Amino acid sequence: MQGNVLSKTWALVLGGSSGMGLATAKKLAQNGYNLFVVHRDRRGSMKTVDAHFDEIRAMGVKLEAYNMDALSNEGRQAILNSIADTLGDGKIRVLLHSIALGNLKLAAPKANPDLPFDDSNLLNEEDVAQTIYNMGTSLLFWVQDIHKRGMFAPDSRVFGLTSEGNQVAWLGYAAVSAAKCALESMARTIAKEFAPHGIRCNILQPGITDTPALRLIPGSESMKEHAIARNPLGRMTTPEDVAGVVYLLSRDEASFINGALIRVDGGESISG
Repeated sequence: MQGNVLSKTWALVLGGSSGMGLATAKKLAQNGYNLFVVHRDRRGSMKTVDAHFDEIRAMGVKLEAYNMDALSNEGRQAILNSIADTLGDGKIRVLLHSIALGNLKLAAPKANPDLPFDDSNLLNEEDVAQTIYNMGTSLLFWVQDIHKRGMFAPDSRVFGLTSEGNQVAWLGYAAVSAAKCALESMARTIAKEFAPHGIRCNILQPGITDTPALRLIPGSESMKEHAIARNPLGRMTTPEDVAGVVYLLSRDEASFINGALIRVDGGESISG
């Protein structure tokens, strides 16, 4: 499938109203994909979100947006029921899991009182379990349900997003780090067990990227400064960098890339 994608081909972006999810939706739309975008945004931010969605529709593709809970079974089934009505005999070619909903509490009381962290409420079991599900294992259940309903194209691509925090211990990142490791594990399982069904699954590891999710991490400004200082290309990763790789890996030529973890960081992670 080269050039413009056929009109019956769709991409589904979970977490597609900002950051890498939105950038990917725009990139895929520029190349002919119709879009299903699932997001959770408050009413006050919808003017900005709707402007982005209108920009995508102006590219001549269809976009169906769901401001709903993608993380409950009930929400997932309701979204998929609506998607089924819209798809008709169309198919989902690309699925991107870009959900950034995790807990950023400390695991231990801080020893340095000058650190910009609140240690009055430490990470607990529920915080960790919910974060691992939200940002990690939920990918598998979306894949299972889409496949069960026969919605995937014969040659489909599934993507998740991890970070260098999968191995580096950042303050306040313990639960998200565990979730990223779980996501990578689920992706390997999907790559192995769903391959006979025509589904490839890969994980992208962007460098430090200035997104709304990053800005929630205490100390994110210093993280950005450090990323620029050590990046061989002298800049941070952008959402558009990530979107470009999702598009590249969705092309026919990338059909034999499966079960990989691919860094999209300009060499940041190898430059100690």
